[in-house]
Amino acid sequence: MRSILFIFIAAAGLSSCGGHEAPERAAAAARPESDARQLNLYIWADYLAPDTLSDFQARTGIKVSVSFFDTNETLETKVLTGNSGFDVVVPTAPYFERQIAAGAYQELDVSKLPNLRNLDPQLMAMVARHDAGNRHGVIYIRGTEGIGYNEDAVKKALPRHALDSWSLIFDPANASQLAACGIQIMDNPAGVIRLVLAYLGRNPNAPTAADLDAAQGVLLKIRPFVRTIDSFNSTEALANADVCALVGYNGDVSLAKARARERKSPIRLRYFIPKEGSIMWFDMMAIPKDAPHPAAAHAFINYVMDPAVMANISNHMAYANANAAATPLVDPAIVNDPTIYSSAADAPRLFVQLADSRQQARTLTRIWQRFKTGQ
Repeated sequence: MRSILFIFIAAAGLSSCGGHEAPERAAAAARPESDARQLNLYIWADYLAPDTLSDFQARTGIKVSVSFFDTNETLETKVLTGNSGFDVVVPTAPYFERQIAAGAYQELDVSKLPNLRNLDPQLMAMVARHDAGNRHGVIYIRGTEGIGYNEDAVKKALPRHALDSWSLIFDPANASQLAACGIQIMDNPAGVIRLVLAYLGRNPNAPTAADLDAAQGVLLKIRPFVRTIDSFNSTEALANADVCALVGYNGDVSLAKARARERKSPIRLRYFIPKEGSIMWFDMMAIPKDAPHPAAAHAFINYVMDPAVMANISNHMAYANANAAATPLVDPAIVNDPTIYSSAADAPRLFVQLADSRQQARTLTRIWQRFKTGQ
């Protein structure tokens, strides 16, 4: 579940490994599979190490043409329309689940993926809730949703409150005390409403109408105390102390901490996964049904699952992966950072965000619009 801030990186940095022009993708799509020396990749920006693609090309002779998307909706339009020309795409798991149901992806040929053995079976079991039998995708990067906060500001506002619960934000008595230093909530209705449901002890993926009414009530009560509902500037908002508490992605908090360090700021930023439970998100690697170069796609996915390759990507991005064999190769400062790698103690309270039915999506959208407008 990408940090939106990554979308602004220049595409030129990867141009040495292949262009990213739409006409080139179209031409590649028209070539037969016998031209297996080509791979068309569609991925979030800055989601690779600087040498990932050049190393893959050197090892395999397969040239990579890479294009970038900025939202899951953009990717979904491409893969559901068909004839995208892409061989490997990287959707976030709930979208991936919906796209599988629409027939957007081909099944993986596991005989061509010997490095699958490196993936953590517990994490693969979690994503199997999106993709039965893990037949269509492989985990690329993972993370969590939780609360990032400015330690000094929050402790000043709520000196006696334990920092371990969604009540820090979702209880209006606490939210009112944080209003002065600022609360930001990511603009993600399906995710945030599930977090409220977890706070209330309801089933996040199978709520009743009464559950959703209760979640709406929580959101409307805290709305007067929420400064911003936004997913675009979370990192800067925390790093600049524009807000003191954030409901959002761990990656945004990790980046904010890095920015504060770079600026030698005295701000102390922290992150926790609330005790009531939260979402673990996954970005997946998948092969579109009409991929022009499926052999090259399998070669690339298997290459990324090489422990050294995946560790290099995690070290560059400072994001957790699902490759158990890569863990000893990842920078200990990253592996031991609970903002990036959730702990074993967190595991029992993490759940996946399943895809919503159309009816439930409409209900969540209505609740969210009421929350955003405060009416």
